[in-house]
Parts: sequence; structure tokens; C-alpha cells
Amino acid sequence: MTRFLRILTIITVLISFAARAAADDADATWAQAIGPWPWSFPRDHGSHPDFRTEWWYFTGNLIDEQGKRYGYQLTFFRQGIQPHPDTDNPWSVRDLFFAHFTITDVAEDRFDVADSISRAGPGLAAARSDGLEVWILDWSAAMHDSVISLKAAKAGMDLNLELRPAKPLVLHGQGGLSAKGPRPGQASYYTSFTDLETQGFIKPRNSLSRIAVRGVSWFDHEFGSNQLAPDQQGWDWFSLHLSDGRDLMIYLLRKTDGSLEPASSGTVVEANGTWQHLVQSDITVSVLDTWKSPHSGGRYPARWRITIPKAGVDLTIKPLRADQELNTQESIGLSYWEGAVSGVGQSQGKSVSCEGYVELTGYAGGMGGAF
Repeated sequence: MTRFLRILTIITVLISFAARAAADDADATWAQAIGPWPWSFPRDHGSHPDFRTEWWYFTGNLIDEQGKRYGYQLTFFRQGIQPHPDTDNPWSVRDLFFAHFTITDVAEDRFDVADSISRAGPGLAAARSDGLEVWILDWSAAMHDSVISLKAAKAGMDLNLELRPAKPLVLHGQGGLSAKGPRPGQASYYTSFTDLETQGFIKPRNSLSRIAVRGVSWFDHEFGSNQLAPDQQGWDWFSLHLSDGRDLMIYLLRKTDGSLEPASSGTVVEANGTWQHLVQSDITVSVLDTWKSPHSGGRYPARWRITIPKAGVDLTIKPLRADQELNTQESIGLSYWEGAVSGVGQSQGKSVSCEGYVELTGYAGGMGGAF
């Protein structure tokens, strides 16, 4: 998924670290996402510090005991600043971490957002390299005995969830190598748990107490070192759970001339956990409606029809709430839309419903060429 590329905008924050003289070291190099990766788990759920960019991305659709619907996003990003920092300089920074946390409360028509940023350091932020454990202050994601625990709290919001995989891990693209463009290394290594049984507690900002919830989550993990090309405007990303047990991931990279990047692709995950790679020509996504943000002025797609003839998929989806735009002023300082969606349609000739998440970037200012 193309969210991998968004993290590179963290460069706008680095001005505050002007004292790090070694950051411009001409010998500084990062590993590139080129060729097969020697996957080993649970190790590869952890950090890959030889690569510049990495994130651990959780989204989910939840209900409470009364059947009220919620969505959440909790994402941790690691951005490498310099691969060989000056250990004698206290201002020298190897990695910067930031995170985004949202809760969508459908019944109350609320969308609450918090974000955070920190340099790596004892008690501040870090990510282990031998398995999944990443944190920024008191926000964390960790896996123990195949169970993922998520915790975050800020400004009246709270989240404490346990996620259990119901399907095997998926390797997107070609054996986990997911192309984002034509240039060597313009790619990421990309894995997902697309179906995670979820239970625990959330607290929207206006709630007086925590709410017991259950549902299904999605976990994306990507790492690489390259960036959005100058002719790429932004991307649309879809993660959907179908009621027949299938899961669907699509990412579409939009170019500045209005066309789609040929490297755009997707994955269909069957109910038994097997998966099939989709190329850009397999997928048609038609925008049926739009929504204009009163915050950023960006105009976003707000209803879609997705057709994938080779997979027997024909879905129409829409947001559970129109305004699910993030304005991440404390971290990357950009606006993008990411929110809970639902829909209906056909899957392999049978009627289905679906739920999931959609991410939209580059609609409130272009992304390509700046970084």
C-alpha cells in the first residue's frame, strides 16, 4: 500500500534538528527494496533499521454491546534520519518516530484525532528488531504469543485492544516486494494480517467511560527507502472485509496528468487464507460522489464502485462519516483522509456486504516531487 510513501513527508519536521551536522554526510546510505527478502517471523514483524522508512499500521471496524459502530486507526512510523549518527553529538538523531490515532463514533457523528512525534531514545520512542514491539511514550503495539496488544491515550481518547490473527500473514506484490513505480528501489516490502479478531475497550473524546467493543482489524507493515516520484500526485488505498470471508486490498497511485501509475496493484485474500495478486489492469475504481473538506479545502472521493472481474468482485462503498480527515499538525503537518467505510455488492456471484478502511492522499495539496 502506498501509505509507505507518506511517511517521507516527515522531512518537514526535521528543521528543528538543525544541530545534527552529520545528517548531510555524503556517505550515508540506506538499504533499498530490490529483489526477494529472506522472510522470517516473528522477527520481520519488528524494525528494519537499515531501511529509511517503516510503519506499523492498524485499522479496524468495531461494535459495542448495543450494536453501535466505531472505527479506529493507530499507526506507528519510523523515519531514519541518518544511518550512521554521530554518537558523540547529543543532538545526533538516527530515527524519528511519529504516530496517528483516530476514533470514528458513527452514532454520535464524531471523528476524534490525535498525533504524536518523538526522537528515538530511552523512555521516548523505539522499535525492537526481533519482533513486534514499537512505542512512542505511552502509545504502543506489541505481539506476544501471536496476540497483538494496542494501547493509546491522549486528550480524552483511549484505546486498549487485543488482536488475534484469523488468517495467515499475506505477502503482497511479488513475494512481499510491492512496487510503487518504475525506478529501481521504488518499492517497499509489504505484509499484512488482513483478518484480526478484535476485542477490548475504546473511549471517544466525548464519552464519560470506556466502551467494550469487538470486531475485525487489519495490520499493514511496510519498510523501504525510496519515495514518491515527481509525477505522482497521491494515492487511494482500500482495505475491505467481505461478508463471505474474503478480504481485499487495493492501492491506486494517481499521477499529475490524471492517469494511474501502472505499478498500482492489489490483493484478494480468500476465506481460507490463500491470496491472489492483482495488477492495475485487473481493477476498476469509479468515483460516484465527492466531499469537500471545510478544514483543508480538499475535495475527496466519497463513494466508489469497485469492479474486479477476474475475482468476481463488484462493490459499492461509502464512508460511515463524511468528515474523517486528519490534520496532523503535531507530526507531519499534512492533511489526508482516512476513515471507516461500508458497502454492498457481489462476490463470486453472491450478494455480500463489506466494511473496512479507505485512505486518500494528495487531494489537499500534491505529494509528488516535493520530497
